[in-house]
Amino acid sequence: MTSSPQLVAYFSMEIAVSSELPTYAGGLGVLAGDHLRAAADSGVAMVGVTLLYRKGYFRQVLDAQGHQQERDVQWLPEHHLERVSAQVVVTIEGREVRVGAWCTWIHGVGGGRVPVYMLDTDVDGNGEEDRRITDHLYGGEERYRLQQEAVLGIGGRRLLAALELAPTRYHLNEGHSSLLALDMLAVEMSSRTDGPEDMAAALAAVRSRCVFTTHTPIPAGHDRFPGALATAVLGRELVELYGKLPTPHSAEINMSALGIELSGFVNAVSHRHAEVSSGMFPGHTVHAITNGVHSSTWTAPAMRAVFDRWIPEWRRHGHALRQAQKIPTAAIVAAHREAKRALVDEINRHGDHNFGEERFTIGFARRATAYKRMLLILRDVRRLREIASRWGTLQIVFAGKAHPRDLEGKRMIEAVFRQQETVLPAVRIAFVPGYDMRLGGLITAGVDLWLNTPMAPLEASGTSGMKAAHNGVPNLSVRDGWWCEGYVEGQTGWVLAPGHPSDDADAAQLYRVLDEEILPLYLGAPERWAERMRASIALAASYFNAHRMLGEYVDRAYAPGS
Repeated sequence: MTSSPQLVAYFSMEIAVSSELPTYAGGLGVLAGDHLRAAADSGVAMVGVTLLYRKGYFRQVLDAQGHQQERDVQWLPEHHLERVSAQVVVTIEGREVRVGAWCTWIHGVGGGRVPVYMLDTDVDGNGEEDRRITDHLYGGEERYRLQQEAVLGIGGRRLLAALELAPTRYHLNEGHSSLLALDMLAVEMSSRTDGPEDMAAALAAVRSRCVFTTHTPIPAGHDRFPGALATAVLGRELVELYGKLPTPHSAEINMSALGIELSGFVNAVSHRHAEVSSGMFPGHTVHAITNGVHSSTWTAPAMRAVFDRWIPEWRRHGHALRQAQKIPTAAIVAAHREAKRALVDEINRHGDHNFGEERFTIGFARRATAYKRMLLILRDVRRLREIASRWGTLQIVFAGKAHPRDLEGKRMIEAVFRQQETVLPAVRIAFVPGYDMRLGGLITAGVDLWLNTPMAPLEASGTSGMKAAHNGVPNLSVRDGWWCEGYVEGQTGWVLAPGHPSDDADAAQLYRVLDEEILPLYLGAPERWAERMRASIALAASYFNAHRMLGEYVDRAYAPGS
């Protein structure tokens, strides 16, 4: 790999390699893992860089009332990873902090593989405080987060150099690793004078090697650090260099603005998100590369067997799923029945939920935070009970973690628990704790309908619905993020039009579609429902997959001159 003319270094604060490694919190990390899995399948020369997180994000514990408690994850890196001999040094708060690393490999279907390096400061020579820098994902306050971002961006780039890896492109997956580009600029400027022409040449050199992807249209989702804190953690020279960048900046360091300023290619993760991001970062061209999911990772075992029989090349070429139209609907329905059985068994294992395979099941699983509107389907419990009484018992499975400091998100989980008794017997509700890759795969494959109800335009992309589509599960979603592109009327699912004046109006629309369109089709016309399942695979999964996504990055962002 070191001799490859095009080596891409993919930097991300979190990377989901597998459920066994607690190095991810949610969608950003899972997307990163899928990106690297697609690279391994396709033989694209890449290397992933992230942090180790000896105590993980957190293990979610829910009591009988739904109160979330956070516990450290217990795991031993030496049981899963290879220790890397190289170490580098990053100056943090004037101290020399040693950064070691561990390595794991992502193996592709064609024999290719991609290394993922996980940076670790719990090494000999560091003081106790510095050893803890890589303990928790998204833990601590601003100072802790900035220390981590210095380790990721600056330490990660230096580690690759110590390993004699020379990337032609650095892909910054969100602003957490933007200090990589600022450190590169500092190196470029060290051999030049401080004149305007020298700065322009140094900027051009850095931008030619950096790609930046933004994932959130929510201002609070972009890290900002006060100038005084940044000076204390990073040192005066680096902060002063930030202040010399052409785009005017405030006294604080905005990591997304930094990454965008120093990258030659910038993209959002859906076409709608690109429109929103262009307004957030005026003066910069924001391209659109819509996300995709790794097909074989997110397809249930029974459905994989169906695809293997009818579309042998699908594991390496996601677009081949367009041929799903030739699969008999009976085979798709039977495979989904197996996935549903596995999900129902998992749900009932977590409590006396009495879920059944024969009942219509709705899934809602994602981070528990306000704009995702987890409670929208429970907005009018009386109406929901009426619908269920008319059509037969409904089942709704919820999952998701609230950030430890997101009190509103925690209250949403508690509200779901409170409604469990009020909706009986017509509606059964289960909230399954410990949302991770394994549970996410079970839910997206096993439900009958995937529900997505964010406040538009706050959904950058949304990949869970793509996973559902890979398993023949239609979507009911707000017209936002990927669904602006993925919704095909009468084929892939249903859409909730945005622009309603209140949650009450949105909930009313949700109930109407469920009552008048979805349940009559599912219960009254099962063959037409099966055709919609097949269309979800052929029309949505065949496009919204990581192989297509990676191909766009290779052609548009990684290629020389892009």
